[in-house]
Amino acid sequence: MTEILLFHKPYDVLCQFTDSDGRKTLADFIKEPRYRGFYPAGRLDRDSEGLLILTNDGQVQHRIAHPSMKLNKTYWVQVEGVPDTQAINQLQSGVSLKDGVTKPAKARLLPSPPQIDERDPPIRSRKTIPTSWLELTISEGKNRQVRRMTAAAGFPTLRLIRVQIGHWKLGQISAGDFKTDTVHLPASKQKSPKTNFRKKHKS
Repeated sequence: MTEILLFHKPYDVLCQFTDSDGRKTLADFIKEPRYRGFYPAGRLDRDSEGLLILTNDGQVQHRIAHPSMKLNKTYWVQVEGVPDTQAINQLQSGVSLKDGVTKPAKARLLPSPPQIDERDPPIRSRKTIPTSWLELTISEGKNRQVRRMTAAAGFPTLRLIRVQIGHWKLGQISAGDFKTDTVHLPASKQKSPKTNFRKKHKS
């Protein structure tokens, strides 16, 4: 059993424990000595919020973060404007970006804003342009992928919150707080060593 941390990363916080420029890091929130040596399994951009998983086990980190494991990640995305059916279909079927077409995703327009705290600082708002919320689930991790996907569909991202990785959910964890969980990885099968046998030849 391996202990992991499910951390709710606030806006404007780096996914690292040190920073030479004095910006906010994970060390401002995770201070217990027992969690020294824990590192993020995957990343969130400084201007994104939500679920971040930390572990001190390299195998667990690989299982969670590596693209080959294809863990789905779900985001709540506040965008400028109200996406129509065509935009939703585009997000679902794949969006053409500079580094290739995204894989099919799950996308839907949320009927009402999610019950979450306001961001500090608040997002920019325009009186003449409404905003709306999407729920978007992807299985890959291109750089700033969600933001680029919504922009390509014509609806720039204003706020981005990751709410689920695999089966782990953000739930009711408040921004800046975390809870612990455990992971059980089955022991890897080790191949028995090969033995070279030499045939005996009759003299």
